[in-house]
Amino acid sequence: MRILVVDDDPHILSFLKRGLVYEGYTVDTASSGTEALAQARENEPELVILDIMMPGIDGIEVCKRFRQASAVPILMLTAKGTVDDKVVGLDSGADDYLVKPFAFDELLARIRALLRRRQPRERELLRFNDLSLDTASREVKRGDELIALTSQEFDLLELFLRHPRQVLNRDLIYEKVWGYDFGGESNVIEVYVRYLRAKLEASGKPRLIHTIRGVGYVLRE
Repeated sequence: MRILVVDDDPHILSFLKRGLVYEGYTVDTASSGTEALAQARENEPELVILDIMMPGIDGIEVCKRFRQASAVPILMLTAKGTVDDKVVGLDSGADDYLVKPFAFDELLARIRALLRRRQPRERELLRFNDLSLDTASREVKRGDELIALTSQEFDLLELFLRHPRQVLNRDLIYEKVWGYDFGGESNVIEVYVRYLRAKLEASGKPRLIHTIRGVGYVLRE
């Protein structure tokens, strides 16, 4: 698996490359947004670890440009840890967001989770109401309209579609979608549910994902 690590701090680049190579990954590095885009064109990565605060083209803009051409999983790695910062990062197309300082074991767990979702799967077509999801092509439609989702948006929607009309509590969602302890970042589920609703309810379509206050969420008419 080839990973592209992008950070303007040479110490972080060296630390991450050494640790990831030890874990068996092929690692390319870049210290600027421009270099990252050039590296990706030359050696297409299977995952990108991307810092936000860089000179020139920052990580947010780099993420947007990646998204225009690729569905490669992107993990934001940054010192900016407010809710607003996370929302901006996720809105730009990132699949996950890890705040510095971080535990290397947690970074590895998040990498494994993102790469696991990229593995080929036997095709299933999940349906609810006018919503459909193809597990092999990762296409989502509402009616005849194709809906573009990030990796974790897709995984969250798949969880709902596998349990229609069942109330899913937050602990279950964390376990099934992220697959590890999310370290108390409790707003991440709300953020992703908000993203899903915005995409699924475009053009005035009725709501399918409902909040059960104090408990969790449910997919229902």
